[in-house]
Amino acid sequence: MHVDLWNEMRSSSAGVFGMVIVAVIAGLALSAPIIAPSYRDIGPVFSPPSEEHLLGTDDLGQDIAAKLIHGARTSLMIALGVSLLSVVISVIMGGSAAMLGGTYDRVCMRAVDAVMSLPSVVVMILVAAYLRPNLWLLIILISLFSWPGGARIVRSQTLSLRERLHVMAARTFGASRRYLLWRHILPDLGPVLVAIMIQDARRAVLMEAGLAFLGVSDPMVVSWGRMMKQAMSFTYLDVWKWWLIPAGALLSLTLVGLSLIAASLERAMDPRLQEDV
Repeated sequence: MHVDLWNEMRSSSAGVFGMVIVAVIAGLALSAPIIAPSYRDIGPVFSPPSEEHLLGTDDLGQDIAAKLIHGARTSLMIALGVSLLSVVISVIMGGSAAMLGGTYDRVCMRAVDAVMSLPSVVVMILVAAYLRPNLWLLIILISLFSWPGGARIVRSQTLSLRERLHVMAARTFGASRRYLLWRHILPDLGPVLVAIMIQDARRAVLMEAGLAFLGVSDPMVVSWGRMMKQAMSFTYLDVWKWWLIPAGALLSLTLVGLSLIAASLERAMDPRLQEDV
């Protein structure tokens, strides 16, 4: 599957808009130590927006705008970590199942069904009750529930690609299954893997925010979901105007940006959709 993703994305207004949104949020996250180095500084609590504190301060006297920027770092780190780890598991499970077939294939697909049938949020809450819910644990937990869908896609695409002429020619010359997978099939799977990573990143951002809102997060790490949870405790003080809404808006913008990118990728890889927009 040879698709020029970059040119296809640039030709899509939705894709360009999504990339701009994600780029801006990523820029804020990367520049957080420079533009908001002291978000932990404590000042007057519940201060209204001012020149010193653009969005005011929270119940601890910490700058809300600075915490929003550092929350972007948390969300993007989760998104990047989950997308990379889950796509690796998807390639290993789905690709090997398609190449080996037989009993191994059936076992892998039943494992996929088993993981997809589990209530992921409930399991994560139970695990977090016994383990400290730090950033890396969340990445691992979300990844363990994100790979099955990608594994199915990789398996189906691999079953199709292994019948291509260049793969069959390599097999004729004695290439091993592992060599065929890594040197011939995976390069053709590149666009599909990018799309899977974007979908996993979107899912990771949403799940991290939801878990943080439920209290399953590291209290020492700033998170948009945790900020919204804290703001909900003070709705009677009218502070939600500059505390809850900005955090929800940035979370929504991130999800919208990733969704637009995913939609443009789907168009780029499906010729039947390219005539519609």
